[in-house]
Amino acid sequence: MITVNSLSIHFTGDDLFNNVSFVISDNDRIGLTGKNGAGKSTLLKILAKELEPEKGSIVVSQGHEIGYLPQELIPDTNNNVWDETQKAFEKLFLLETEKEILHSSILERDDYETEEYLNIISQISEIDEALNISGLKNKDAEAEKVLLGLGFEKSDFSRNMTEFSSGWQMRVELAKILLKKPEVLLLDEPTNHLDIESIQWLENYIKNYYGAIVLVSHDRTFLDTVTKRTIEISLGKIYDYKCSYSEYVERRIERIEQQNSILTNQQRQTAHTQQFIERFRYKASKAKQVKSKIKLLEKMDVVEIDELDTSAIHFKFQPAPHSGIVVVEAKNLTKIYDTKKVLNNIDFSISRGEKIAFVGKNGEGKTTFSRIIVDDLAPSSGLIKLGHQVSIGYFAQNQAQLLDPDKTVFETIDDIAIGDIRTKIRGILGSFLFQGEDIDKKVKVLSGGEKTRLALAKLLLAPVNLLVLDEPTNHLDMDSKDVLKSALLQYDGTLIIVSHDRDFLQGLTEKVYEFKNNKIKQFIGDVFDFLEAKNIDHLNDLNAISKANSTKNQQTESENKQDWARKKELDSKIRKLNNQIQKIEEDIHGKEEMIKALNIKLAHPEKYADEINSGKIYTAYQEFEKSIQKLESEWENLHIEKESLENQ
Repeated sequence: MITVNSLSIHFTGDDLFNNVSFVISDNDRIGLTGKNGAGKSTLLKILAKELEPEKGSIVVSQGHEIGYLPQELIPDTNNNVWDETQKAFEKLFLLETEKEILHSSILERDDYETEEYLNIISQISEIDEALNISGLKNKDAEAEKVLLGLGFEKSDFSRNMTEFSSGWQMRVELAKILLKKPEVLLLDEPTNHLDIESIQWLENYIKNYYGAIVLVSHDRTFLDTVTKRTIEISLGKIYDYKCSYSEYVERRIERIEQQNSILTNQQRQTAHTQQFIERFRYKASKAKQVKSKIKLLEKMDVVEIDELDTSAIHFKFQPAPHSGIVVVEAKNLTKIYDTKKVLNNIDFSISRGEKIAFVGKNGEGKTTFSRIIVDDLAPSSGLIKLGHQVSIGYFAQNQAQLLDPDKTVFETIDDIAIGDIRTKIRGILGSFLFQGEDIDKKVKVLSGGEKTRLALAKLLLAPVNLLVLDEPTNHLDMDSKDVLKSALLQYDGTLIIVSHDRDFLQGLTEKVYEFKNNKIKQFIGDVFDFLEAKNIDHLNDLNAISKANSTKNQQTESENKQDWARKKELDSKIRKLNNQIQKIEEDIHGKEEMIKALNIKLAHPEKYADEINSGKIYTAYQEFEKSIQKLESEWENLHIEKESLENQ
């Protein structure tokens, strides 16, 4: 367990956190959410003890190890992938060495009855138990499983780390943290460098992880799949919800609406009370009542509406100039790096107004093909041709890093703007939340999200009819991604987008091209149509469905009667399960209300110092959490049983 008590920290005079308190229990699955710059990454650094708060304390339960994956990290190593991954087991290797030393020591002794001899035997036994629990014997199989799950091939294991991009090196760091199996995982944007298949593998791995997990992600689907608790950071405060991200969004709206309703009622009541006081203030017969009403007003706690950060980017792309019907055409296109063939005999064309997505594992050629299309890279052989009057807007995967760090925000745009657009620079920057003194900031001091917003702003400087966007959502917060998606849906030109963000791609494109084994394969529909098609192919579900339909059509009248009796029995079982589920939901709600009450006490340590210092609150908190986890487990099992019955 981690206890955060009265945490405060300030940046440039503003409260990043102001008297924040909460508890992370042993099996929590927490998603941190908030706008770019709200303090999500800072909070993870504080929890990882890499940054000290100005006020407050962080208490980690004894024996709890923390594994922390920062947003960006370039390992300084000359190891190959396998040897670097083996660093995850350094503590176990040290235990083995200690065990060997103890063994050598005991072989030289013959004082079998002494306390010292028995202590050595006890130490060896404890180390053996620790090594058995750790699964050291299976470490190689576990390391291979994790590396393959994160997208590496076995042939990559012997390659030097320096041969890989920073994104692939981050995958090795993630693999090391997962293999260490710390009691608490702190992950800052773990999906930024992963493709869709690796993200799905990580989702399944994390769902079965035994410890607590706190993560920052702007991937809504990933958050909904993995997390069961959402902590919103907004304007120096936190708001804690016992639910996944999508449910949190709904509950946040309900919370504000409820507060507004309560405030309206309070204001109405206050107005009536004040009218009574003014009307009867000077009547002796009403003196006692007037005095009572005045005291009532003085004691009344004014309802406060939670302040929300409503700042958001707002823009739309300029109308696309007219182009030819065929926008891009490639025939027999091949690309080879040294001896590595990335693309082989690719045939491809995209027509005016089409919106398509490039998906597939990293390293399969998505970015390479994008760069060839925008003439940033030449093919090794074959033909690539742009259509008539095609003008391109390109957002590179590392676009934010390509910005000149020593230029200001304003200079970055002003240096490339031409014509009438120069008079609109401040307006463009304002629509991307660069206002006032922000436009004079150097690029090097901007956050990852701010750099991405600035790079996107550059796309508005000239009208284009072909947008090629390579991972444009990395580092963008949820609201900014929604605005970008809305702008792309309204864009009337042609769109090619490379992304691993399933929620962002949903409904945005009409075709998906999968890059695999040096080839591309077309799927009609959006990313979820593609994933569904992939699952059906993989599981051969079409054959199973066809067989089931055939069997159904051949049922006899006798079988139908049996089905009716079976259905009646199933309905009875389902009703009983629904009653059990409803009771558990009521129990969970009751215990969540108790936890809310404890959170209020934790947020006011000056009023409840005795209970906090005695540990009673934390003990009660943990008991309620364990009870809720048990109830949630029962709830999930009942739902699985219910779904199984409903599918029969």
